[in-house]
Amino acid sequence: MTSGRGLLLVLLFAVAGQSAWAQGAANASAPGPVFSNTGPNAEAYGAAAGYPVGNQLTAAKSEYLVGTYSHFGEMFPSRPIRRAATPWQFKRAPEPPITYSFGSERLTIADYLKRNPVTGLLIAKDDTILYEHYQYARTDRDRLLSQSMAKTITAMLIGLAVSEGKIKSIDDTASVYVPGLAGTEYGKTSIRDLLHMASGVAFSEVYDGDDDVAKLSRDLFLGGPGMNPATSVARFNTRAAPPGTKWHYASVETEILGLILRSVTGKPVADYLHDRIWDPIGAEADASWVVDSSGQEITFCCVSATLRDYARLGRLLAHDGAWDGRQVIPRQWVQDATTVKPSDRYLAPGTATSYFGYGYQVWLLPGEQRRFALLGIRGQMILVDPATKLIMVHTAIRQNPSDPGSASEPLALWFALLAQLGK
Repeated sequence: MTSGRGLLLVLLFAVAGQSAWAQGAANASAPGPVFSNTGPNAEAYGAAAGYPVGNQLTAAKSEYLVGTYSHFGEMFPSRPIRRAATPWQFKRAPEPPITYSFGSERLTIADYLKRNPVTGLLIAKDDTILYEHYQYARTDRDRLLSQSMAKTITAMLIGLAVSEGKIKSIDDTASVYVPGLAGTEYGKTSIRDLLHMASGVAFSEVYDGDDDVAKLSRDLFLGGPGMNPATSVARFNTRAAPPGTKWHYASVETEILGLILRSVTGKPVADYLHDRIWDPIGAEADASWVVDSSGQEITFCCVSATLRDYARLGRLLAHDGAWDGRQVIPRQWVQDATTVKPSDRYLAPGTATSYFGYGYQVWLLPGEQRRFALLGIRGQMILVDPATKLIMVHTAIRQNPSDPGSASEPLALWFALLAQLGK
């Protein structure tokens, strides 16, 4: 078990490019997805061996990362998330001539792919795909690993459970719904503070293999029969700060949200996702969610889905939970999840982290416009701009999961896309 699996890296700094794009020809002449058998540093990623999958012990080695990140749901016990009964299809438009600035360089999107270990990159504006490229012999049929993008999915399911009356209030404490946490510090923590990662309970995520998240991950991924996830999270039981006063990234808090969901819905989290989101948005492919030995989804990570289905999720969030006239997730929940209240300034961009802010298990970008991101280590991203309905889905296999600058260039590309396509 590696310390980085399923965790999100807090990333810094963005550079924006400026120019304009005039939208072109009709959908009928638009290309489909583009595939490449290679990519940056392909030999180090196992190209000669056909990008092998490996096993649980070799999953994090560079030569197995491509295989790991496109077969994770097969390497670990997983619950399927069935495709929609009636798939919804994106339209397509010709690829726009995208450029961006990074440092002192002016670069094209083709340069971006040559410089970054991207397995898949998709850009859509509302219902239309503008760009869809794959590298390292991955295709539009591959289910690519979410890593901590799954945290945002979990938070949206919490919102649905609230709207259905299954959760009375997010100001209820976790132990109201998970009796196994009664008497513990996490059990005394409100769902709201868990959503904000502001419990005040000490939990270390420094990715050294001996931190708290490594201990939790070993329990959940490698625990044998009889492993109880509530017992695993309950051992982190030291209150370091008053709840609701300080943001501190802790994947364990998403795991508790998953336990709450299982308790209140009476069904597996993956099934709840299918019924409430995956089917309504017309997902075109089966997905999966890794489970522990008790059958509980590991909700701080590990959904595997196709790039276009991630784009469908991004489109749903860009419309504040609405899908072609149907409100799938309550609008107010999505807006609350992606906005910092004046009373919660500790969650604001530049305060929660030196760049990002934090909502309900979702990262908030600085600036006057409401923009947000689902993020996971090694370069997993869904970037969303509700004002223009622009979406960028980005899956990658960065060798160093703890590189603090690894979001710099993707964000430079994103802000250039907003300038060029967001009219």
